[in-house]
Amino acid sequence: MVVGIVGLGLMGGSMGLALKGVGEVGKIVGYDHNPEHCKLALEHDLVDEIVTWEDIEKSDVIFLAIPVEGIIEALNRLKNVDKHSTIIDLGSTKEKIVKNIPPKIRKNVVPAHPMTGTEKYGPSAAVANLYRDKIVVLCNIDESGERQRITACSLFEAIGMKIVTMDAQEHDRHAAYISHLPHAISYALANAVLAQEDADNILILAAGGFKDMSRLAKSSPVMWEEIFKQNQNNLLEAMNHFEKELQLCRKLIDDSDWDGVRKWMEEANRLHDIL
Repeated sequence: MVVGIVGLGLMGGSMGLALKGVGEVGKIVGYDHNPEHCKLALEHDLVDEIVTWEDIEKSDVIFLAIPVEGIIEALNRLKNVDKHSTIIDLGSTKEKIVKNIPPKIRKNVVPAHPMTGTEKYGPSAAVANLYRDKIVVLCNIDESGERQRITACSLFEAIGMKIVTMDAQEHDRHAAYISHLPHAISYALANAVLAQEDADNILILAAGGFKDMSRLAKSSPVMWEEIFKQNQNNLLEAMNHFEKELQLCRKLIDDSDWDGVRKWMEEANRLHDIL
């Protein structure tokens, strides 16, 4: 089969590398509006060829590895794909995407969210094992065609992913707490430190904890702006709950309630029993 990848950054480029080891995939073609990304994708052997949008439409499988608002636009440009084609979007939010799939191609589309990534972005960030042993959430696949469901599951399993199915609305609420809130906190931490500390002190004093917590603040602002926009209500709910916990911590410290602080931390320790 011919696989077309729209968006040749971290997610799309890594998908290209991963699929090169899959026997049923004959050729991998790529499309990106950024000419530099196209050049780097060929240099790093992420795809076999850079093609036009018209060629992408003719692919047997099309991965949409672009920012979430761009996915909706792309789906509306793919209204003339063959009825047997499979379109797989890799967006980090799902409800708005699912609601905006043109009815004509609804059976073609398998909405997916691979639970993986790094703080790096662009074609140079692509790695062959990004997807291996990771979870991929497939949403509302009862509305996808049987052929498309089978194709998507086969490809994800072939690159080493574990498949979970979920309703799009449910997915977005969970993602707000587990994925999107941590990014918002990381950006906030980075800005708070930058506003109070100079570069020399940051370099001297930043240890493992700060580096771990601020790592996500290196992520693409363009991509995360759109994720926050699409999942606005769920993210605001998650922020409210986080702020309540931070206010509780502040009160315990302000009251010098060190026993309470310790118990509050011990409650948080339970997360590691899950992870």
